[in-house]
Amino acid sequence: MLEKIFPRIHTEGYKFLVIAILITIFSYLFSTFLGLIGFVLSIWVYYFFRDPERISINDDSYLTSPADGEVLMVHEINGPKELGLENKKFTKISIFMNVFDCHVNRTPCAGKISEIFYKPGKFLNASLDKASESNERNYYKIINNQGEDVIVVQIAGLIARRIVCESSKNQELKQGDRIGMIRFGSRADVYFENYKPLIKIGQKTIAGETLLAKK
Repeated sequence: MLEKIFPRIHTEGYKFLVIAILITIFSYLFSTFLGLIGFVLSIWVYYFFRDPERISINDDSYLTSPADGEVLMVHEINGPKELGLENKKFTKISIFMNVFDCHVNRTPCAGKISEIFYKPGKFLNASLDKASESNERNYYKIINNQGEDVIVVQIAGLIARRIVCESSKNQELKQGDRIGMIRFGSRADVYFENYKPLIKIGQKTIAGETLLAKK
């Protein structure tokens, strides 16, 4: 119960939390009101970098969400050209993470990471369609246990300024394992084939737990 109220935070968050606390203390010396603002900021920093445990279904028949957030789109599209998949059809689901969502990303399936590709880019609003092709992003090509490609893309947003990759090529993953995070507002796209989507636009998702698609 205590862990639900005070979940662990991601290692990326410690320095930001320390900075926020120091600002709070310094501000309080000058003004109680400014100190209160700093206190609220510290709480938000802790909340943003939370990294709660998640329980995945651990079933190869399903894909789980790679991110907490809101489903922006579900459609058929060619695969990412950055991975040489532009002539192959995939179903693509895009999930927008606002600044109040947990930003730790997880693999939607068990499998092996066959490729990781980082692409520099812009910092447009991550909710825009063109963010998938214009913004800074990081691709994970995962081969699931059926030998199929499942692609997860971390996309930086308007406020986000760093994509954190915590995985490596040839790493073996269990469904729901952490693969990285994005700081301060962003988006995650997932490409797949041979699965039927189970979610709809506007639906809220929980990384590692919400079922996105089924065989």
